Amino acid sequence: MAESSLPKLNRKSRIVTQGDKRSPNRAMLRAVGFTDADFDKPIIGVANGQSNITPCNAGLGRLADIASSAIKAGGGMPQMFGTITISDGISMGTEGMKCSLTSREVIADSIETVCRGQNLDAVICVGGCDKNMPGAMIAMARLDIPGIFVYGGTIKPGHLDGEDLTVVSSFEAVGQLSGGLIDKDRLEAVEKNACPGFGSCGGMFTANTMSSAFEALGMSLPFSSTMANEDKEKELSAQASAEALFPLLEKNILPRDIMTRKAFENAIAVVMAVGGSTNAVLHLLAIAHSVGVELNIDDFETIRQKTPHFCDLKPSGKYVAVDLHRVGGIPQVMKMLLGAGLLHGDCMTVTGRTHAENLENIPDVPDSNQDVILPLDKPKSATGHLVILKGNLSEEGCVAKISGVKTRRIEGPARIFDSEEECLDAIIQDKIQAGDVIVIRYEGPKGGPGMREMLAPTAAIVGKGLGDKVALITDGRFSGGTFGVVVGHVAPEAQTGGTIALLQEGDKILIDVDHRRLDVMLDNEELEKRRKKWKAPPIKYQSGVLAKYAKLVSTASKGAVTD
Repeated sequence: MAESSLPKLNRKSRIVTQGDKRSPNRAMLRAVGFTDADFDKPIIGVANGQSNITPCNAGLGRLADIASSAIKAGGGMPQMFGTITISDGISMGTEGMKCSLTSREVIADSIETVCRGQNLDAVICVGGCDKNMPGAMIAMARLDIPGIFVYGGTIKPGHLDGEDLTVVSSFEAVGQLSGGLIDKDRLEAVEKNACPGFGSCGGMFTANTMSSAFEALGMSLPFSSTMANEDKEKELSAQASAEALFPLLEKNILPRDIMTRKAFENAIAVVMAVGGSTNAVLHLLAIAHSVGVELNIDDFETIRQKTPHFCDLKPSGKYVAVDLHRVGGIPQVMKMLLGAGLLHGDCMTVTGRTHAENLENIPDVPDSNQDVILPLDKPKSATGHLVILKGNLSEEGCVAKISGVKTRRIEGPARIFDSEEECLDAIIQDKIQAGDVIVIRYEGPKGGPGMREMLAPTAAIVGKGLGDKVALITDGRFSGGTFGVVVGHVAPEAQTGGTIALLQEGDKILIDVDHRRLDVMLDNEELEKRRKKWKAPPIKYQSGVLAKYAKLVSTASKGAVTD
């Protein structure tokens, strides 16, 4: 994979330092608070994802303000600018969810555009939702100026009748209601108690998965990925993150010095250890593409086979991110991987030190009086939980999440749906039976467009008590909160003529985790006959951001990138 063709920013050639001819530009900066002495200071961007669209981002403004103050106190000039967010949890199950993955590219483009346009010396990105996190990392990879990521922090769990709740509890309650397992009063009680404040969804869902991966990549400070948004230590971490930028500037430590091939292997190992989201595959591939690192979907399978899953976290486990933080967080996970020879300790980080140096004082094993982080010799699974499947139904590969799943082989009739909505209606109306293999297609990067997450159908399946009895495959994505027999990112997708487009109701589908296969039980002759009759449907959007996205986006097996 070639490095980005975009030129790197020349940090000592800002327009504000190029002689008297640039005085009009200095005048603009004086209007926003610059004085004579400030023109010789590093100008540091603060990419602020604050919004009240989602609790994930509603607490970011104060962290961005703290970072800005720390930059000013440290001798820099902070320049704050905003970036967008889409709430996956709010748009889930609607047409609006098509904008979610699309927003990753808009966010990356916007941060890159501002930093390039203003010739900034460094950038600190403050994000807290599923897409402004990888979007920020993609931008920092493209820019290759000193940068650091500040995670907005996780939400604390909700509580109801002694049970910890997350946002996924609400989706599952809908299925429980339709299955007659709970009444409307219980559903409303779950809804009112699931999200008690600010912060990203509390289990090891996509946001906490990506924050953990970023800490393992070396692009955020140790311990920062599992802190709660509303706790004081998150504010202190934001301040420390801003202060950490100055040594990076002085030593000229750049994102491409940190995000190496070994660093991505570390990130994948941590994702496997904590039971992270399938979306990590998509996002890490995209970030690697932006930084010019050779990484492909098969690398996830190689690392999975030697990395145990040893953290008992939701959605398939018992605990949430703040529980992991309480018992040592990602540094404890990484120290255990390091001791087992499963982590590269020589990778540089934003602390200016290597992982091995950062982890020097972390215990080799966690406290025995807890069961969030399990012993390496007694893991939840001896190998990782994100399995890359291939076969005649997904030649490029797809991702199966098997944490908490007892059924490792399913062979059953295909139940075909050309949209998420059609499928959800069928589940709610009890038209899906044990043994069925649900197929949701034309929801891929181009076909959606935007590759919607299928949390509503999967949560409804679990709520109906069919989690181990029904499989679901799709060219769309899954929420980090999804669990069950699910296979996503099927590539090639239906819109581009992938085999998933050729399936018919009742075709026999085989999902074989142990042999890493996803096949339809049809011979090549039959598939070719169907392929000759197939025609691509028109792209659903002919103008605007989704039309542009559909035109540019790559296959999911390459990270659904647009450049």
